[in-house]
Amino acid sequence: MAIDKVKEYFKPFNMEDEIIELDKSSATVALAAEALGCMTNEIAKSLAFIVNEVPILVLTSGDVKIDNSKFKNTFETRARMIKPDEVEKLIGHDIGGVCPFGINDNVKVYLDESLKKLKYAYPACGSSNSAIKLTVDQLEKFSSYQKWVDVSK
Repeated sequence: MAIDKVKEYFKPFNMEDEIIELDKSSATVALAAEALGCMTNEIAKSLAFIVNEVPILVLTSGDVKIDNSKFKNTFETRARMIKPDEVEKLIGHDIGGVCPFGINDNVKVYLDESLKKLKYAYPACGSSNSAIKLTVDQLEKFSSYQKWVDVSK
């Protein structure tokens, strides 16, 4: 299971016990916010794209959408999301549990500026009923991100 990959990923940081496994689904921003008892903007939404044949993840605040013009200016190509049936193969986690932890080696991670306004963010942890509460600094540290980008509305 992908959540087990995420737990292994967090072991060297002694953070594996911080993963929250929920009784309810957290597969969407709304479901995750409800299950965690937080605001939708506190959910760190992981969006999977293909850029120059390379899979990338862009993490945004749960309450924003991708601005196609900003995306094109940043990545020099239009925003093309990975097809749902290819997400697990290309990223390492299936839809509903996509996160920047325990992913395939070739996946590049970017953090959107919308996350900087948060005290805490809740990204998924590989399954459709998991999350972890992280500060923005921790999200930077644990996501192995490439850089901050501004690609949201």
